[in-house]
Amino acid sequence: MDNLHEQASVERVTMSAKEAAAYLGISYWLILEMAKRHEIPYIACGSRKLFRKEALDKWMEEQEKKTLEKPKEYIRKIY
Repeated sequence: MDNLHEQASVERVTMSAKEAAAYLGISYWLILEMAKRHEIPYIACGSRKLFRKEALDKWMEEQEKKTLEKPKEYIRKIY
C-alpha cells in the first residue's frame, strides 16, 4: 500500500507534446513539427516526445533575444 502511495506522489518533470503545446500557446501539430526539425528542445522516449518546462522557458528566452538582435543585423546589411 505504501508503494502505491509513493507512486502517486511522484512529481512529473516532463510534459507531453499536448501539454507543452498548451503551455506555449501553439498547436499540437506545430510543436511536433518543430521537434521533428530540431527547432525546440525535447526528449525522445520511443516514439513519444517529452518536454521539460525549464528547457522550454530557456528556449523562449533565447527566441526573444534573437528577435531583439535581428534589427541590428538588418541595419548592418543595409549599410
